[in-house]
Amino acid sequence: MSALYDCADSQLRATGIAEAVTAVQRGELVVLPTDTVYGVGADAFTPPAVTALLAAKGRGRNMPPPVLVGSVRAAAALAESLGAFGQDLFDEFWPGPLTLVFRAAPTLKWDLGDTLGTVAVRMPLHPIALELLRKTGPLAVSSANRHGFPAATTVADARSQLGDAVSVYLDGGRCADSVPSTILDLTGTMPKLLRAGVIGIDQLRKVVPVIDLPAPPPEAGSGAPEFPGMSSAHPPKPAAPHPLAGGDAGPGS
Repeated sequence: MSALYDCADSQLRATGIAEAVTAVQRGELVVLPTDTVYGVGADAFTPPAVTALLAAKGRGRNMPPPVLVGSVRAAAALAESLGAFGQDLFDEFWPGPLTLVFRAAPTLKWDLGDTLGTVAVRMPLHPIALELLRKTGPLAVSSANRHGFPAATTVADARSQLGDAVSVYLDGGRCADSVPSTILDLTGTMPKLLRAGVIGIDQLRKVVPVIDLPAPPPEAGSGAPEFPGMSSAHPPKPAAPHPLAGGDAGPGS
């Protein structure tokens, strides 16, 4: 039976976070609010827990979850290299709705699914999420909904879809913004936009002057920009498919 804690009450918040930490340590799932939508999380270094997360969502290994962290230092420890722009992007946009894809450090002992040797990392701008992450360490987190269904913007939405597959629900109220995080791939010679989101192209270009952009969908045809900050006078280049580019509009993806 799952437990729900109203984090608007300071005592229930402290109890709920403590219970969520214990659940994560047991390899169980927790639901937490983020600055985008609610996420369902598991210990990133416990493969059965990650498998349970994917099963709860109805997703396969071909759609691995991103990883949320509570500090820049934790993110840097997961990456083989931050490359030319990683630290500058951290400084400008974190904590916040920017997911960065790096080559994963080869020493990591985990199994997030078919990641192609990469890791998608984000530090969310939400006090409950950050408090939990600083106590648990990195969590594999995806949007708290069944695959193919709308992302949860309230804990009730999440609970109605995930039920007792989750041990602890942390209620942080309605999420302020249901727009997903922007995903930028830093594993190649040129940073590549995998998904448009809250942070627009013009904002990114203040830090990363040249970005490889995905082609707009064929049905667009209106001449309007497909991505925030993109000028129709500068058509985007196609981006290669990546396992972390698809899936639900989640907190870490």
